[in-house]
Amino acid sequence: MRWEGEAESTNVEDRRGMGRTGLAVGGVGGVVLLVLGLIFGVDFGGGVPGPGVQEQQQTGQAPDDRAKHFSATVLKFTEDVWTDQFQRIDRRYEPPHMVLFSQEVDTKGCGVAPSAVGPFYCPADRTVYLDPTFFDELQQKLGGSKADFSKAYVIAHEVGHHVQNLLGYSERVDRERRKGKAEGNRASVRLELQADYLAGVWAHHGQQKFHFIEPGDVESALTTAQAIGDDRLQKRARGWVSPESFTHGTSAQRVRAFRTGFKTGDLSGMKHYFEARYEDL
Repeated sequence: MRWEGEAESTNVEDRRGMGRTGLAVGGVGGVVLLVLGLIFGVDFGGGVPGPGVQEQQQTGQAPDDRAKHFSATVLKFTEDVWTDQFQRIDRRYEPPHMVLFSQEVDTKGCGVAPSAVGPFYCPADRTVYLDPTFFDELQQKLGGSKADFSKAYVIAHEVGHHVQNLLGYSERVDRERRKGKAEGNRASVRLELQADYLAGVWAHHGQQKFHFIEPGDVESALTTAQAIGDDRLQKRARGWVSPESFTHGTSAQRVRAFRTGFKTGDLSGMKHYFEARYEDL
C-alpha cells in the first residue's frame, strides 16, 4: 500500500504511554484475545498480551511514530473519501476523532477498555480507539505493504461504523438489541457486514482518488476478513458452530460484503444489509 508522504489527519490524539489503571482483562477482552490467537496463530490465553504489547509494557519503549503516521494518513484518506460521498447525498460528513492508546483507554462514552479488545469505535463520543500494537502480529504474518492494506481495512471498518452512526443505522441496531438476544445478534451481524461493505466502498473510491493499492493488497484484506468470520472462529475455538450466536457474520459473508463494496463503490448499496432477508446476506 502506498501511503507514505501523503497528508495526515489532524483528528488524531496520541495517548500512548500514559500508563494503566490495572483493569483486569475479561469479558469481551478475553474473547478478542482468543480471536487474535485464532487469526494469527498465537496463544494469547490467560490474559497474556501479544508480543508487541508485552514488550512495550516491560521495556517502556517509545511509541512507534510510523504507526501514528500510518493511522493518521489512513484516517485522512477516509475523511476525503467520505466527505465526497456524503456530498453526493446532500449531507455533511463529520469526521470521527481517533485516539491512539497503549494497554488501556478511558473513553468518554464507552467506559474503560483494555488493548485486548482491539480497534473499536465508540458511537457515544464518535471516536475510533486504536492500540497500534494490535497490528504487530498482522505485520509479522503478512509483512510489508500487504500488512499495511490489511491494517487500513481494519481502520476503514471502524470508520464504517462511524458512517453508520451518522446515517442512523447504529441507533436502529440499538433498538433491535433491546428486543432480545436473538434479535440483537442478527442486527449486529447486519451492522458488521455493512461496515465491511463500507470499507470496500472506501477502498474503491480511495483507489480512484489516491492510487494507494498495490498488487496483493486486496487479497490480503480479503484474507483478514475471512479469518474473522464467526463460523471460522467458533469452529476453531470449540469444534462446532452456533449460527444463532453469530454477531459479525460468516467468513464468506464478510469477504462478500467487502468485495461487493470494493467492486461497486455504491454507497446506496449499504441499505441492502438492513433491507434484505437475513438468510440472503
